[in-house]
Amino acid sequence: MTHDPRSAMLRAALDAAERGWYVFPLRPGSKRPALHGEAACRYTGDCANGHLKWEQRATRDPERIRTTWWSAPYNVGVATGPSNLLVVDLDMPKHKGSSDAPSGAATFAALCERAGQPVPDSYRVRTASGGEHLYFTAPDGLHLTNTARTVGELVDTRAWGGYVVAAGSVTPAGGYEALCGSVAAPLPVWLQSILQPAPKAPHAPSRAVAGQSRRYADVALTGETRYVATAQPGEREGKLFRAARALGRFVAWGDLPRHVVEQALQEAGEAAGLTAAECRSTIRSALNWSISHNQTSRRDAS
Repeated sequence: MTHDPRSAMLRAALDAAERGWYVFPLRPGSKRPALHGEAACRYTGDCANGHLKWEQRATRDPERIRTTWWSAPYNVGVATGPSNLLVVDLDMPKHKGSSDAPSGAATFAALCERAGQPVPDSYRVRTASGGEHLYFTAPDGLHLTNTARTVGELVDTRAWGGYVVAAGSVTPAGGYEALCGSVAAPLPVWLQSILQPAPKAPHAPSRAVAGQSRRYADVALTGETRYVATAQPGEREGKLFRAARALGRFVAWGDLPRHVVEQALQEAGEAAGLTAAECRSTIRSALNWSISHNQTSRRDAS
């Protein structure tokens, strides 16, 4: 095994590219991109036709990789979006001695159990902080973006607009090490249902009366509760989460009272087989997110 940092980082970059992933250089010993920012761009070379950010400049070309990594022992960044990856970032609690703060890995395992599925056997990397990166292949045509706490506490995701530090990279806090799984498994359906954005409500005509909007909200409430109540094991929590997100906008717009939505979804979730506690937790977090993201939507559209 070579101890030359440039050779080691080059091998890590080539290994990632051989898996079909797009890579770009990170500063040696760091997690920050080594490429210039827009303010320092001279609009030459790759940027001759306009400044290109790290996601646009990430590459799988072995010759470009060799040229870049022979110049310095750069750490390796994997651009998740272009690589068609969804990476689940399972973090460690800030206060590791706290007994009531489960790790991201423990939270994710509990979510898998709720969904009636085992923890997926997929390519996994231990991070410098002791957390884990769990790699999944995203379905073709699905444009997922980064999330923070959408899935659970200390469980973030990286997709379009994000990147992860590749195995083999080293920081002062420690190295990134591949743990298991030779390939990235397909993104589980139950996880996709949580991450996939809820469909946007169609824009109503600017002069539509409030009564029309409320009738639409009532129809949506009936449809979403039926959608949840008929969910099968393995998809129940994901469908409940998506339904709460979809209905949260009507709460934010004043078309449905929150307590009405919560009660309807609670009954539908329990009818599908979820426990009362599971329903309450899922409904609360999804509604909170949806309401906060839709409070200004009606004002902006008017």
